Amino acid sequence: MDIQYITIEREYGSGGTKIARETARQCGIACFGKEILETVSKEHHTSVQTLQEYEETVSSSFLYSMFVVAQSQTGNPDLLSNEAKLYVAETRVIKELANKGPAVFVGHCASQALQGREGVLRVFIRANDHDKQRRIIEDYGISPEQVPSICRRFNQKRANYYAFCTQKKWNDLNNYDVVLDSSTIGLEKCAAALAAMYHR
Repeated sequence: MDIQYITIEREYGSGGTKIARETARQCGIACFGKEILETVSKEHHTSVQTLQEYEETVSSSFLYSMFVVAQSQTGNPDLLSNEAKLYVAETRVIKELANKGPAVFVGHCASQALQGREGVLRVFIRANDHDKQRRIIEDYGISPEQVPSICRRFNQKRANYYAFCTQKKWNDLNNYDVVLDSSTIGLEKCAAALAAMYHR
């Protein structure tokens, strides 16, 4: 397969965003993560924080997910909740960014948005609890006492949003082409491995 797009889902604190940025740098292509929400925010005159809250409150119900997909295909946004409208908007933005050329996408269920396109490499980044805790404390300035609850919150948010968008389990490794453990391999080598696959 000739890889054009790398989509990355990651455990909170695994260093997945850093890996994505470094992979994109080594490949000489764009990287989109928070930029997706920022674009939707500007287009809909809504704060990024509000959009993040929509992501966090989304239902993981299979039936509701199917309803959203059906309604989004009819082109009638009036019947959709704010969370569903966010899903539709993010999907459209991801597709538009992909139309501009090869890129790395972080989160936002980009693999689902790009479903059906050729050259999509689906990646999941994980790490051990010790390394995730250390990284969360160092990178985000969160106190050690708060780390477990915040880690659970963000991972649950990502799991719910992934289930909502794909009707699949976020941490089911069968959903990915490549699974990397940043604790075992290290951030730089994870990025180098993905860049090598892109250049292959």
